[in-house]
Order: sequence, then C-alpha cells, then structure tokens
Amino acid sequence: MSKEPSSLWLGKTGPQVFPLGLGCMSMSGVYGPADEAEGVATIRHAIERGVTLIDTGDFYGMGHNEMLVRRGIEGLRDKVQISVKFGALRGPDNSWLGTDTRPAMVKTFAAYSLKRLGVDVIDIYRPARLDPNVPIEETVGAIAELVKGGYVRHIGLSEVGADTIRRANKVHPIVDLQIEYSLASRAPEASIFPALAELGMSATLYGVFSRGLLTGSKPTGKGDFRQFLPRFVGESGAKNVALVDKLHRFAAERGMTPAQLTLAWVIAKQPTLLPVVGSRTRAQLDDALGALAKPLSASDVTALETLAPPDAIAGTRYAAEQMKHLDSER
Repeated sequence: MSKEPSSLWLGKTGPQVFPLGLGCMSMSGVYGPADEAEGVATIRHAIERGVTLIDTGDFYGMGHNEMLVRRGIEGLRDKVQISVKFGALRGPDNSWLGTDTRPAMVKTFAAYSLKRLGVDVIDIYRPARLDPNVPIEETVGAIAELVKGGYVRHIGLSEVGADTIRRANKVHPIVDLQIEYSLASRAPEASIFPALAELGMSATLYGVFSRGLLTGSKPTGKGDFRQFLPRFVGESGAKNVALVDKLHRFAAERGMTPAQLTLAWVIAKQPTLLPVVGSRTRAQLDDALGALAKPLSASDVTALETLAPPDAIAGTRYAAEQMKHLDSER
C-alpha cells in the first residue's frame, strides 16, 4: 500500500524539505552530452511532483548548470530551496585545479552564483571540498557574513569528516552535510552519521545509485568521467557487474526497478536524512520517486545486505588522486 511521503527537516536549524532532492550535475555533461531542454523540463517536473530541494554547483559545466537551474525554477522560486556548492577550481580543459575557500573567494563565488541563478538569496551554501590551506573556521565565517547580509539563508558542508564538522558548527550552525552514501558506499555510518546526530544536523545523500553503477548504467565514452572511476573499469568493474546483476534480480522479485530498490535501501537505513537523486530526465525522476511508495521491510533490508555486504563493491568511489582530497575519508 502506498502512502504520502512525509517531509523532512534539514537539521534542527534548517528548512523543511520534500523527502527526495534533485541533483542537477548530470544535466551539464559530466556523464557525456546531456539534453539541455530535457534537463530544464526535469527540474520543472520535479517541482510539480513536490520536490523542493534543488542541488547544483558553480563548477558544474563552469556555470552552465546554475544557468540551467535558473531556467528550471523560473516563476517557481518560492517553491524550492537551492543548494549550491562552491570552491572547486577548473581549467578550460575541464581539469581539476584544486580548491579555494578563502573568505574573499567565498564572497566572489557567491556573487557570481546569485547572478547566474537569477536569485536574491541562496538557500544553502557549502564548500564542495575542504581547502587544506584555509581553516574551516575562516570559510564558514565568510559564509556567516553572507548570511548576515541576506545573501545566504543556511550553511552546509560537503565531504568532510566528523572533526571538521564539529569545528565548523562552533562558528555557525550547520544544517547539513552533503556526503556520498549508498549500498556501495557506507563509510559515513561509522563516525560521520553519529556526529551529525549528536550535533542536530542532517545530511543530503548523493551518489545513492553510485553514479549509475547500481542501476546498470555504464560509461558512454568521451566526456563521461566514470571511465576514470575504479568501480566501472578493469577487474573491479567486471566484478561489480556480476553483483549488480544479482541486485537487479532481487529488485525484480519485489516488483521494483533497480533504482527504486537502491533508493529504498537508503531511505530504510537513514529515514531522517535526505537522498538526492541525479536524474537528468523526467522518466528517471519518476522512476526514483516510485521508491517513496515502496518501502523495504526489515527482512528485505537484511536480505539485501546479505547479498551485498559493505565490501561487496570493488574499487574506491573516486580515483586515487581525488580520494586524497576527501576529508571525509580520513
């Protein structure tokens, strides 16, 4: 029997949100060419279906994604909360150049995001990664000044560990941590989720399909950054295909799609936290939303975790060099 989804709160100081968020990164070419018109239509469709949190980053497509989101929310601004990540530095060849979260850059990035999004205020603003050269206190302090100035409503974090979370929260209340979490990536359960609960914070959970790995999606060639991710290539990639096939059979036996199964597991495990799905088409979004009406039983969760224990997926979630920059993995 289906039931109406209950809304969630982003921590004790954050906004109320629909229990599923929409991540827009894939609409700007990170998995290969994307249909821009369909991306805009998907954002608008999500809002029509009740989705309230729209997540983007100023470095997704070097500003392209924010401008796409602007089109998607046009005339609907009062129905959504916009979450923006900043700080990642990119070259014109799309190369990764590191992170810069110095206070002056925080305010500069925000000014450009406000203009590209066509809004007066960003609902949740967060550094995409911890800058090893800038204390988190300075970065959060700069965002706090933006809050005071009316340019930002809430402060979030992304991919940082428990110690950094605690330090940041002493400067200004943090509403949520954006962190990867799925059947394939369960590390936050050890110390990060307990720290969030202790401090009254929430989390926006991205990568719930492990970039399509768990749903059977494969790299499409040039422009799809998954061709460089260990879980999709080589021996690890071959091993993971066999496990994913088992997951798909498990889903079919329960009348669920692979996306619905993997999302339902996340919801069952972390019912107070907010999954963010990277749907780039309306059909993908509708498929994901179907999980809200198909909760897993406790026995289903146990059976699924027996089939796919924490170490079942081979390979790290990013390439080795990128893993070095993740404070959340330390």
